[in-house]
Amino acid sequence: MAPRSSLLTFLVCAALLPLLFEAADAQGLCVGFYKKTCPKAETIVRETVAGFVAKDATVSAPLLRLHFHDCFVRGCDGSVLLNSTKGHLAEKDATPNLSLDGFDVIDTVKAAVETACPGVVSCADIVALVARDGVVLNNGPSWQVETGRRDGRVSLASEAVANVPSPFTEIGELKAIFARKGLSDKDLAALSGRIPHHRNAHCNAFSKRLYNFTGKGDRDPSLSPRDETSTVEMDPGSAVRFDTSYYARVVDRKGLFRSDATLLQDKVTRDLVYQYTGSTSDFFHDFGVSMIKMGRIGVLTGARGEIRKHCAHVNA
Repeated sequence: MAPRSSLLTFLVCAALLPLLFEAADAQGLCVGFYKKTCPKAETIVRETVAGFVAKDATVSAPLLRLHFHDCFVRGCDGSVLLNSTKGHLAEKDATPNLSLDGFDVIDTVKAAVETACPGVVSCADIVALVARDGVVLNNGPSWQVETGRRDGRVSLASEAVANVPSPFTEIGELKAIFARKGLSDKDLAALSGRIPHHRNAHCNAFSKRLYNFTGKGDRDPSLSPRDETSTVEMDPGSAVRFDTSYYARVVDRKGLFRSDATLLQDKVTRDLVYQYTGSTSDFFHDFGVSMIKMGRIGVLTGARGEIRKHCAHVNA
């Protein structure tokens, strides 16, 4: 019996190994990771982002979305920032990421931090920090950003397609996608208030709901009949103001994407949508908690990964 028992133990441990690595990695993060190695790092990041926001307040939303798209593919490792190379299509050039923006902000922040502390602060941490700072500068909530991530060296467009939720995703699939990342239904509802949506939607992301929902020239019955014209701006005014207007639009059945409307089809997410509509403080609190959780997904710490010199390229 001993050999069989040993084999069973081995198989169980092998199955748990990836989860143990992820837990250990997340424990390698801490608030103030650069306090000794680059004490001004977070100040440099905040001041650089503030300079961009002062010129154009709409840059905050793309920075937040970058963080989401990074963490949902290979974890929060900065892989979304890598450029494609000859014969190799990177995440940023995958269909779900073609509307991503804010790469110039990341590059500017990285250059400023490199000047102060060469080879110390990772691009993955910069993405997490600028996401928070952009939200705060748009009068949104603040949260403590854990740092200590290292940068990944792999970026595959196919993985972005497989892991980033599409505008057509239904509630069951959305919940499953978030669960695979260690996020709850509450995290799904809270994060949906600002991400993964982007300010300006491509028409093909919602035209089916208006004109051919089931393939018979009909409209999505969950869409408000009062909306006879399509609004390209997803949530008017939200690009420069962090608030709960998204939830009010979902309750009014004016959510642009199917992935918005479907939040009302599950009791947990529906109740939270109504709760956030009536309580900005509840939304701000839960959003901050969910951002901390999201920032821990699949991180590389310790000797794993690298600290890139340039965020768009792996080190030689």
